[in-house]
Amino acid sequence: MAKQTVAEQFVDILVRAGVRRLYGVVGDSLNPVVDAVRRNAAIDWIHVRHEETAAFAAGAEAQLTGRLAACAGSSGPGNLHLINGLYDAHRSMAPVLALASQIPSSEIGSGYFQETHPDQLFQECSHYCELISTGKQMPRVLQTAIQHAVGQGGVSVVALPGDLAGEQAPERAYEHALVTSRPTVRPGDEDIDKLVRMVDEARTVTLFCGSGTAGAHDEVMAFAERVKAPVGHALRGKEWIQYDNPFDVGMSGLLGYGAAYEATNECDLLVLLGTDFPYQAFLPDDKKIVQVDVRPEHLGRRSKLDLGVWGDVRETLRCLTPKVQAKSDRKFLDRMLKKHADALEGVVKAYTRKVDKHIPIHPEYVAAVLDDEAADDAVFTIDTGMNNVWGARYITPNGRRRVIGSFTHGSMANAMPQAIGAQFLDRRRQVVSMSGDGGFSMLMGDFLTLVQYELPVKVVLFNNSSLSMVELEMLVAGLPSHGTGIGSTDYAAIARAAGAYGARVEKPKHLRGALRDAFKHNGPALVDIVTDANALSIPPKISAEMVTGFALSASKIVLDGGVGRMVQMARSNLRNVPRP
Repeated sequence: MAKQTVAEQFVDILVRAGVRRLYGVVGDSLNPVVDAVRRNAAIDWIHVRHEETAAFAAGAEAQLTGRLAACAGSSGPGNLHLINGLYDAHRSMAPVLALASQIPSSEIGSGYFQETHPDQLFQECSHYCELISTGKQMPRVLQTAIQHAVGQGGVSVVALPGDLAGEQAPERAYEHALVTSRPTVRPGDEDIDKLVRMVDEARTVTLFCGSGTAGAHDEVMAFAERVKAPVGHALRGKEWIQYDNPFDVGMSGLLGYGAAYEATNECDLLVLLGTDFPYQAFLPDDKKIVQVDVRPEHLGRRSKLDLGVWGDVRETLRCLTPKVQAKSDRKFLDRMLKKHADALEGVVKAYTRKVDKHIPIHPEYVAAVLDDEAADDAVFTIDTGMNNVWGARYITPNGRRRVIGSFTHGSMANAMPQAIGAQFLDRRRQVVSMSGDGGFSMLMGDFLTLVQYELPVKVVLFNNSSLSMVELEMLVAGLPSHGTGIGSTDYAAIARAAGAYGARVEKPKHLRGALRDAFKHNGPALVDIVTDANALSIPPKISAEMVTGFALSASKIVLDGGVGRMVQMARSNLRNVPRP
């Protein structure tokens, strides 16, 4: 058998780990790896315009599949560009392997052209980060990196000098079995028994759910039914827990709505399920709190705990539900359901006043129409800022749709790059990038990636010619807005010039037709919608503790205009409340 290069061994190991695409930008120190990909039919090199896009795309692919995805950057500036997307992937627990190619090995430490030290730079956004110094070292380092990324859920970084990558490998890679999926974690019997006692002793229980409830919808519903508990959620828990949920009381946090805040603060026992919800001011400090999480380092870092349970949410509830005493008193649950429905009705009234005739177009109206027109199994990628709110309030989960954003890291410009990774997984599935004009313009060059690969991503652009979330932060802080305007741009014309479908919408009556035409188009499309940046209202619950930093703006000024179909869901749930 002919000897392999180190780069060929590297690529072979990625393929064995299930990687099918390597996102990146070519460069001299990466050339041996890119050439190895070229000659391996099991993996594709995906050429993006910016390495940040490569990391976001890999992170989105990993979030959608739960499997390892990969990206690469050349020495120095090339791999430095990966860092923002890698932070996002790591904080989203997305298993991503990043190749940070390095300057010639003999020059490391000499201040050589483009020299950086990726094995130090990426430490904070990875579980594992190592420099390969010899060809013999490579197989075990890469295999160890893969185990860390998959096993712990997050990023691993391997730094590989280009000269080593091009050398003949001293021996064939030692091929041990690779971990390609994470196991479930069941709590110990002692913790389950403690939790049973706390639930049985509590008169009222509320469940607050995060992304850790993925795959546990039925178990959460069964437990809520047994203990008559309202079920609220964080933003990352919405897609997993809100649909088919007769116990739904909405979302808490900076973008919250409904009765989730009341339910979490008025119960006897609050059970946090798979959430690392960061906003302490929205959590009670005078109630008993239990937290269940698969990552023990998350337990208790956001609020005081009376019990921390290390375990997978689904397995924990499977153990717990049969053991707790069934509760018959629904008074607390029914009161929270009514509060939730009333709260949503109140907001919707503002939304329904001539919204389909308002110019500039209400962004809420855009989101509501998009929710109607998008496919039942669409993947939505959502830009940070105001689009987070539109997605939280208007995109209706149903168990088949997926919603991805930079919900923990909070980066701008994430939506279109994440849409690239989502669309490469399945060209037949509808992928919608809900982009703001600020975020889209930041990495706009990668719209050309959509065109080059003929990816049928639909970019729905909320164009208000400003960084509107930052403008609101300044306004609430008593500062005049400054530096937030980004000018009026016809992005549809840019899309057409790039060879894609482009439509500009300035009147509400043209919106639905433009979206339908874009969705029918067999290729990339951009719908540039001129929206109103000035629709504001005050949410129901504000405390002094909430009004700090980012919370100052986002909790005092949210959006005028309702919550889409959620009011229908709330009223439907309320019809099930027994009447005296």
